[in-house]
Amino acid sequence: MEKPPTTTASKSYWRWSKQDFFPEPSFQTAKTYGTAISNIGPRLKDRLLNRSTDSHELIDLPNASENRMRRCLTAWDLTWLAFGSVVGSGIFVITGQEARLHSGPAVVISYAVSGFSAILSALCYTEFAIDIPVAGGSFSFLRIELGDFIAFIAAGNIILEALVGAAGLGRSWSSYFATMVKSDADFFRIRVNSLAEGFNLLDPLAVAILLITNGIAMSGTRHTSILNWISSIVTTLVIVFIIVVGFMHSKTTNLVPFFPYGVKGVFTSAAVVYWSYTGFDMVATMAEETKNPARDIPIGLIGSMSMITVIYCLMALALVMMQKYTEIDKDAAYSVAFVSIGMKWAKYLVSICALKGMTSSLLVGSLGQARYMTQIARSHMIPPFFALVHPKTGTPVNATLLITICSAAIALFSSLDVLSSVFSISTLFIFMLMAVALIVRRYYERESTSKTDLMKVVMCLAVIIGASAAGAALWSSEGLGWVGYTVAGGVWFLATLVLSFLPKQRSPKVWGVPLVPWLPALSIGTNLFLMGSLGSEAFYRFLICTGVMLVYYFFVGVHATYDVDHQNIPESKVAEGVEAGTNQGLLYQQLS
Repeated sequence: MEKPPTTTASKSYWRWSKQDFFPEPSFQTAKTYGTAISNIGPRLKDRLLNRSTDSHELIDLPNASENRMRRCLTAWDLTWLAFGSVVGSGIFVITGQEARLHSGPAVVISYAVSGFSAILSALCYTEFAIDIPVAGGSFSFLRIELGDFIAFIAAGNIILEALVGAAGLGRSWSSYFATMVKSDADFFRIRVNSLAEGFNLLDPLAVAILLITNGIAMSGTRHTSILNWISSIVTTLVIVFIIVVGFMHSKTTNLVPFFPYGVKGVFTSAAVVYWSYTGFDMVATMAEETKNPARDIPIGLIGSMSMITVIYCLMALALVMMQKYTEIDKDAAYSVAFVSIGMKWAKYLVSICALKGMTSSLLVGSLGQARYMTQIARSHMIPPFFALVHPKTGTPVNATLLITICSAAIALFSSLDVLSSVFSISTLFIFMLMAVALIVRRYYERESTSKTDLMKVVMCLAVIIGASAAGAALWSSEGLGWVGYTVAGGVWFLATLVLSFLPKQRSPKVWGVPLVPWLPALSIGTNLFLMGSLGSEAFYRFLICTGVMLVYYFFVGVHATYDVDHQNIPESKVAEGVEAGTNQGLLYQQLS
């Protein structure tokens, strides 16, 4: 039985005072808040320059949770957590949609391209998670290397990714269950004609499954992990069945034409099916609860992602060979495909497997998303109330409840195609930032790097990002053809080559990404390229969401984090709220 972690606070976990949400001096009275707003310029400059440290994220911030999370996970747990989170979160959901609408049989190549990009990102996550094993994952890593402001933008997108990802899985769960009952993905949904298209099918079943899975995740990390790996082994057996039977009933004629929508359709699908690979970053957020991060995280992350890429390509190939792409059901592809070859009974097996896979993804996703939220709250970018860890379960119950309520509200209204495009661009953006952060970590050490060397690194990174973005824009607009792609690729290559000759300032503590800067630079390029393959609507939604995040940051986040870094909150207020953290004024002076 899982033992609760040591309790460091005697006060009740369930408390709701103003000090639990806003203990910082700027929010004590209308006058102090007005003063804070009037100083937005200097404070914003401070946040732009401020960078956290490894020790601050590892030692100081966890104190804000009052109770520590328990180290209870092994490499075995992490491998199956990654498998459970990823498999089911996309292959049963997006494959049919993309094969039918954008790529045809070439969806197999789309999965291979996305898998390659995901493995590059997994390498970056692995190095950071070993060096800095905290619950914050990419948020903490970016806060250390790229600064407080960039970390907030990432944090906002992490939260968006968490909410949209959970909502999308809830809707997909509902679709598959409906096809088991009555071959109609919308059977349990309620149409409201007065609402806009894409938001007019209410899904109460999706809300119910989100409430159930998040409730299980709140009960304890170890319990959830055991349930996940047992069910994931069953999923693996069913996946083997799907692949074998799919190839037994395959027709090579279904692969013709292989590129019905052209090469552009392949990369459009690659950007969307990236959703199928998301979830592995959740393993990085479990580092704080891992017994031996240096050994267990590389096995759990890199090993599982390599295996999953192969599985995805085989499953996609089995689907498009079993059924003509024009006949694939975009909502419940595998179930309907088995019906089309006369194996009606297999429809139920596939649907049960898909439901189990998506349930595991929701379980693991709830664990990881809540830990992201916990570390973000520890930094006071959102109210520290959500950083609290429950003394009995050892889980961040408040953060999990916040994720549950918000994702359930989104799942009730939003259709799958709307959710998947927003989710993909947010995820790709964060993964691109992670590759940039890894290069900064290797080539910049604040105490020893000269300004000249720093400017060289910044210029190389700017050219790499610019060339990658230009190549993606040319691909999306179909301008200049292969001449434009060659020029953009050549500039990317030269900038990376110059960067490779600059002196590295830091070596990994235990395990590091090989071929730096080439692999992280390639990760930057592939993520930006996949972002460029998404439609303009995805960018509009992304920009609108980012704009809303910035409004919150200017009026709340910048002042809360500034207070924590530059002032000591009185002990009487700490007792009522959450521990504020340490003063980093010295760090600001160094960076200035």
